[in-house]
Amino acid sequence: MRQVISRIEQVNEAELLILKKRVRFATIALLAFAAIIGIRLWYLQIIKGDDFFKSSENNRLRLHWVNAPRGMIADRLGRPLIANRPYFNVTLAREDAPNPAQVLSRLSTLLAVDVNDLLDRIREAEDYPRYVPITLKEDLDWKTLVAVENHLYDLPGIRVEVQASREYLYENLGSHLFGYLGRINEKELNEFEGEYHLNDQIGKLGLERIYETELRGEPGRRYVEVDAQGFEQREVSVLQPLPGADIKLTIDRDLQEVAEEVLDGRAGAAVMMEVNTGRLLAVVSSPPLELNEFVGGISRKAWKDMLENPLKPFINKPIQGQYPPGSTYKMSVALAGLSEGVVTNDTTFYCNGAMRFRGRNYRCWKKNGHGAVSLERALAESCDVYFYSVGMKVGVDKLAEYAKSLGLGEPTGVNLEHEKAGIIPSIAWKKKRYGQPWHEGETMSISIGQGYDSATPLQICQMTSTLVNGGIRYRPQLIEEIVDSDGKVLKTFEPIVDGHALGNAKSLDLIRKGMESAVNTPRGTSTVAKLPTILVGAKTGTAQVVRVEQYKHLKEEDIPYKYRDHAWFTCYAPAEKPEIAITVIVEHGLHGATGAGPVARKLLDYYFKEVKPRKKDTENDHVAI
Repeated sequence: MRQVISRIEQVNEAELLILKKRVRFATIALLAFAAIIGIRLWYLQIIKGDDFFKSSENNRLRLHWVNAPRGMIADRLGRPLIANRPYFNVTLAREDAPNPAQVLSRLSTLLAVDVNDLLDRIREAEDYPRYVPITLKEDLDWKTLVAVENHLYDLPGIRVEVQASREYLYENLGSHLFGYLGRINEKELNEFEGEYHLNDQIGKLGLERIYETELRGEPGRRYVEVDAQGFEQREVSVLQPLPGADIKLTIDRDLQEVAEEVLDGRAGAAVMMEVNTGRLLAVVSSPPLELNEFVGGISRKAWKDMLENPLKPFINKPIQGQYPPGSTYKMSVALAGLSEGVVTNDTTFYCNGAMRFRGRNYRCWKKNGHGAVSLERALAESCDVYFYSVGMKVGVDKLAEYAKSLGLGEPTGVNLEHEKAGIIPSIAWKKKRYGQPWHEGETMSISIGQGYDSATPLQICQMTSTLVNGGIRYRPQLIEEIVDSDGKVLKTFEPIVDGHALGNAKSLDLIRKGMESAVNTPRGTSTVAKLPTILVGAKTGTAQVVRVEQYKHLKEEDIPYKYRDHAWFTCYAPAEKPEIAITVIVEHGLHGATGAGPVARKLLDYYFKEVKPRKKDTENDHVAI
């Protein structure tokens, strides 16, 4: 019996031992499992908690940036030139589109665009979070908008968004001044990190670009709750945008319109300036840019057409067109000659049609010559021989000093981008540029505004203003003031004096007298600008493009367009007390009097008949914009 009991006790101890082992193993396994669960929970809640929370919120909430109404651009009287209008974009939030390729295939049919163009937009935004909407098509027309809206439930991830875009109230008026907006690119996104977002519009050219910060304002934010398919359920919160500031220009809308109409699409430029402030009343580059082509993104074809246009609309000709100044430069030579004492008003040179120098004839435009010519007559009739003679006596370096004191050979500083400097040569300039010495014969050429000389229309207008206002060189200005959305003036732009003309008042008076004679004497070259009641002073210019012997004996109208001379005309009025200066160039317009003069005449006439009378009524009134 004892043996049996002993055996039973041994068996129970063995089973108990096994049971204890199993319990220990189970306990360890349970603890290990609990540890794994705990670690996982710690990882998910502590380490990744913020990320998952954000992800969850992103799944539920969407942030929409709300662009601020962009500031208006108005003329000097506060008349709006560029305002805003709503336009509709189609966007895709990839996070809400399980099968983007299928969605885009359907959408391309509704939009009538190649599906590959839509896919290109998606590829461009690959680096951005999937919940960020990507704009697929801007500025939908009404018919397309309705078609997309009717199929939204078949297009997961697709939305129609409303934004404000530019409305050009006068089509292409002032297109080179105002510039245009475009979709922000990757370089600009990096440059303005955090300030702009994918799909934003940004100023690309002109005042839209230069005053981007003021015009743009502060964007707002909308947080909306969405369902599992990404459709909006409710607006959670909203921060209203702060509208951009308005810009009031010095430009007069009526004068700008008249100048553009008279140029009528010909390649050239017109500039009109207040001589006693530097304020610009009209600045025209022709032909204009087609501004409406840029709204919602310019097509490749439209861009190519403008790029290949032989009249070069992309060049802002008043500040980037660099032309030989021709005879308009003679006023600078006259100032140098008078001020350096090499000539007086009574000094005469004999013109027989040419001046011979070192075996070469330097011709006057008048084949049979002008005879004995004084300064006043030389300016009035634009005698080349007279200015060959003065230039040779003054010398190239002195000519350059006087020209630069009038603003030639350097940018004027107008608040526009990419302004060109033109060229006023000197001995040092040629040595540095070409590594060659100056030749005296070259002084003959530059004395009549040819050779190395080049200038922009804005520079010639500034030079004319400086000559006739007593020698004060004002910086050309385009902006009158910047005003916030509440009408508070944020900044005013006062006249800026950039320098003074070399020489004395008597010399300037003699030059003005010569310009008056150019308009008001029978043989003057500028009689086209004569007005019945206003005394005008002016100077014509003909800028030789290239000397082509094979076309020498052809009639002017038979010379190929690109080889015809450029036509200059610069003037001021009233002669007794100058107020305004106008400079016009018509590319390949042949002669200053016939090619460019009528444009200046039209502006003069309009200013004194229409603008000046109403200016008295409005100049003291602030017109809110």
